[in-house]
Amino acid sequence: MIVMKRILGLSLLLWSTGLMAQPLKPTGVYPTHWWAGMKNPKLQLMLYAPGAGNYSYSIANPSVQLVKVNKVENSNYVFLDLVVKPTAKPGNVKVSWSKGGEKGSFDYELKARRKGNGTSYAQGVRSEDFIYFLMPDRFSNGDPANDKIAHYKDQTLNRDSMYHRHGGDLQGVINKLDYLKDLGATALWLTPVLENDMPNRTEHGYAITNHYNVDERYGGHLAYKRLSDALHAKGMKLIQDAVYNHSGLFHFSVQDLPMKDWLHQWPKYTQTTYKDYPLMDPYAAASDKKQMLDGWFTPQMPDLNHNNPYMANYLIQHAIWCTEEFGVDGWRIDTYIYNDLEFMNRCNAALLAEFPKLTLFGETWVHGTANQAFFVRNNIKGLKFNSNLQGATDFQTLFYGIQPALNQAFGWTEGVNKLYMTLANDFLYQDATNNVVFLDNHDMTRALSTFGEDVDKLKASLGWLLTTRGIPQLYYGTEVLMKGVSNPDGLVRGDFPGGWKGDAQDKFTAAGRVGREEEVFQWIRTLANYRKNSTALTKGALTQYVPKDWVYTYFRHDSKSTVMVIMNTSAEERTVDPQAFPERTAGFSSARNVVTGAVSQLGRSWKVPGKTIWVLELGKGTPQTAAGTPENGLQKQ
Repeated sequence: MIVMKRILGLSLLLWSTGLMAQPLKPTGVYPTHWWAGMKNPKLQLMLYAPGAGNYSYSIANPSVQLVKVNKVENSNYVFLDLVVKPTAKPGNVKVSWSKGGEKGSFDYELKARRKGNGTSYAQGVRSEDFIYFLMPDRFSNGDPANDKIAHYKDQTLNRDSMYHRHGGDLQGVINKLDYLKDLGATALWLTPVLENDMPNRTEHGYAITNHYNVDERYGGHLAYKRLSDALHAKGMKLIQDAVYNHSGLFHFSVQDLPMKDWLHQWPKYTQTTYKDYPLMDPYAAASDKKQMLDGWFTPQMPDLNHNNPYMANYLIQHAIWCTEEFGVDGWRIDTYIYNDLEFMNRCNAALLAEFPKLTLFGETWVHGTANQAFFVRNNIKGLKFNSNLQGATDFQTLFYGIQPALNQAFGWTEGVNKLYMTLANDFLYQDATNNVVFLDNHDMTRALSTFGEDVDKLKASLGWLLTTRGIPQLYYGTEVLMKGVSNPDGLVRGDFPGGWKGDAQDKFTAAGRVGREEEVFQWIRTLANYRKNSTALTKGALTQYVPKDWVYTYFRHDSKSTVMVIMNTSAEERTVDPQAFPERTAGFSSARNVVTGAVSQLGRSWKVPGKTIWVLELGKGTPQTAAGTPENGLQKQ
């Protein structure tokens, strides 16, 4: 495909025609700065300026060595290979350049590394966490002054259109962190915040046009740092959304290609097949695999060539740069299955070498547990490719688990049996607790709508989300019964009511939550905050029993505590005998409903209402309610 080329008129990158030229500025050097004391001493700088490749370069610094100057097809680029020795100190490194009688220099900054690698940042996001996922443009508008930025191509600002910008920003998120913490969230994942200077559809953030700029409509670089600092001050974590597979068409390096193979190019536009099977199919045709990996995601999102070593370095160094610069704790990796997988292994390994406690989970929108396990650390023998990715967004427990559990009639392999069987396939993973479990996201029908706007089903699914294995993730607004179908209304990306001045309702407050909204909010809040202090739910083992007569019973347990979960997926009441689960109930005499506080003896059968999930903490001794009197039921306090 022929990609339009134009040289961007960057005023900060002008070269003088006299004996002394203006020095290159950091906006034309990528990474824009680096750090002394990185484990990997190698660093590759990409310089972008008119004629940059026609100059000679040198560094006279005993701690920073210029190993090689790489000149490429497009003379507007040059790539400098450096070695930053362990003796390097924070400060400016002078990079000199010359051509004939012209000469000059620019300063490249080495910063001191953040303190607290693995403790106050790059901490990782694990099964003890609860992720809240939001779109900054649709959550809260904290600074109306940045709703429109004059130099960006997209000047839309129309909350009546799902495909225009709405004005939400990072300050709006900062303003609502107490709300998220109170809800029980411990980690925040946002759709990409990096610059998306595209003509339209910039609200989602997945068409990056400059990796080293945070989009000014979100508040820019400083606002993102403030968000990270505010999260960490509250004991919460930051998850960044990585996009390695593609960029936006108006990325400067796409508009002015460094070299022909910077992208995957085709004789005519060729889109990916979106079919993952050829990647693991032993009988697959090579052409199918190539189109899957190298085809473009959309015409506006060119496919990046990870086999180009300069491109690979650019992306890997950027991921390291963001982690250190912004204090990122974990990465969600967009469109993981479309990336060159050997490149992804290198990228993951490079991040973990610098940040050993960092965690990474990939978007693996595939169909089949074996398919999903292929993309993460797994126990599958005989594969030609072995992934080092820690976890995945668990589409299997969504599509083949909780959705059919609550929407299908009970059958031999139908209904809640699908959820049981899907989890039974966890033997394929090295550690399934690294998978992120969820009910919906920005690309699909919201959970409430998926369950036919049945609030009881939604509550049951949320109870499962917060008690099953893995890392639970909640999509913004689910807690206040936001609904929407992915096509055609687009309301899956609606604004959070109350996030904008003048909104008719403010659902960030109890007074603004109507009908059953407060009930669902408190349901999540109670379970999520209980979960924080339950080692059984955050780190314990899972024991599940084969579902019977619409009822699925499982246990989370460790040496400190045992939690019993009963999900009745029928619309009718079912009787459950706790003595039917002897391995897990033996030695216990009571069960306390962690939501209602009601307590009951284990020696009797229970009547479990339809479309209900009970989360019960098992105990020993005479069962007592909070009032100190025996209680036979588990439904009321």
